[in-house]
Amino acid sequence: MTWFSGSSWAHPNPAPASRGRARVHRTGRGRRWLALFALVTLVLAGCGSGATGGGGGESTGGSSGGTGAAGPVTITIGINADPPNLDPAMSSALVDRYVQNSIFDKLYELDENLQVVPELAEALPEVSEDGKVYTIRLRQGITFHDGTPVNADAVVFNLERYLNPDSARYSELSAVDRVEKVDEYTVRIVLKQPYSPLLYTLTDRAGMIASPKAIQEAGDQFGQHPVGSGPFKFESRIKGDQIVLVKNPNYWREGLPKADKIVWKVVTDDNVKVVNLKAGQLDIIDTVPAQSIADLQSNANLKVDIGPGLGFQGIYLNTEKEPFNDPYLRRAVDLAIDRATLVRVVFQDTADPGYGPFPPGSPAAEASGEPPQRNLDEVKNLLAQGGQPDGFRFTLKTGTGPVTQQIAQVIKDMLADAGIEMEIQQVEFGSLLDDTDSGNFQAAALGWSGRPDPDGNIYPWFYTGGSQNDSRYSNPQVDRLLDQARQVLDMNQRLELYRQVMEQVHRDAPYIYLYYPKNVKAYSAKVQGFVNYPDGIIRTENLTKAP
Repeated sequence: MTWFSGSSWAHPNPAPASRGRARVHRTGRGRRWLALFALVTLVLAGCGSGATGGGGGESTGGSSGGTGAAGPVTITIGINADPPNLDPAMSSALVDRYVQNSIFDKLYELDENLQVVPELAEALPEVSEDGKVYTIRLRQGITFHDGTPVNADAVVFNLERYLNPDSARYSELSAVDRVEKVDEYTVRIVLKQPYSPLLYTLTDRAGMIASPKAIQEAGDQFGQHPVGSGPFKFESRIKGDQIVLVKNPNYWREGLPKADKIVWKVVTDDNVKVVNLKAGQLDIIDTVPAQSIADLQSNANLKVDIGPGLGFQGIYLNTEKEPFNDPYLRRAVDLAIDRATLVRVVFQDTADPGYGPFPPGSPAAEASGEPPQRNLDEVKNLLAQGGQPDGFRFTLKTGTGPVTQQIAQVIKDMLADAGIEMEIQQVEFGSLLDDTDSGNFQAAALGWSGRPDPDGNIYPWFYTGGSQNDSRYSNPQVDRLLDQARQVLDMNQRLELYRQVMEQVHRDAPYIYLYYPKNVKAYSAKVQGFVNYPDGIIRTENLTKAP
């Protein structure tokens, strides 16, 4: 996850670098969770391994407080950015989700095949014939880390908090009319209209249930000391360096978690992260530089897992600012980029050329369309239609990091061939998110970690006021089609609606899709219980380490 952020143009997990506070869009769009290009972690030969942002960059601390049966087990995981906000109501970054998934249980979870399974719920919901009422029965006897009960009151409290327009979860649950307590362990969700993505939505942050008592006591500082019911409890944090979680001794799933402590170590330089993995200072790393994959695969002490990803990486074009308030100039940039060359030169086999929100493994993949062939003659025609026959200038804001800058430079050179001059401006990740939320940019390199239901990859990006719609794009026809797709349960019908949406979006070009990162993780051969889920989230409850 990363081109454009602490490390480079993003990898499969747009796990962003750091963001100091939760932000809400002016239009009530919630905040971005983003994905930032910052995770691609593809490190090029010759990139330095000196210190970079986050934790001071150099090397990370020791990874183990003991090994296997010989003593307490600590698993240290290297991540490419400092999680900005651990409050599920305000969070918008992939690295937030890494840590949150260990602290909070959700109503539902995904298995390794992306099938929905019950977590806090005791079974899949009962759904009314009209598809508008979901009845969820909860497991009994579960408590939060502060000893308070996980019950219907707690679930209603959390879901109503997410339904606040100031929450980053608001647009994800916009179809919800109300949430009701039926009895102590039963909740009813009533929808305004059928909403096909609801179940998958409840497997993510909108389904995370936090302690109401802790939220009420902490207020807007809850993200600094989160309290859930998950396998690990929050213990401490050093901003820009590490987050430490300790085993929840009262966890409801028998025999779990297996480790005693999880340390999330911020290492923004991908080269440093690889060096520390090889030295045994890290047990798992969230992304792997393309040039390092073969080397790590040949190391008998390490394992590399390459799987499909759910997300994409690209460039926002601000449709409310010159020059990108003109669709012809947006399309000119789109057609001047050779995606196949970009992927071949920079990413080798760890990405695919992209031209839409749905990567190859998505059930809606065909609706993305095929990447266009670079066509400089057509670019010149578009420039003329946009009133800039001799080209124009603009600034691309990116995150920091050697690979980020490598990819930005490749794009800069491609655009120069068409007479388009692009200035590259490096910005710390949190500031980049703030700038895109406030509209303080012409173009910005940010991506998305992806969601298993196709709605999560398209609706927030192109619906007017959507939580990821930093392009400020608005098209009534697109809004109508996206609303319709949310109410249709048949995937083939949804696919046709998405195809129509993307035909219009490609004409308007508010966002330039570049590539689909693959989900690459590396870890010590001593680590046991690791499964590389397609959503990129590292599940920690089954992790342990051999002596």
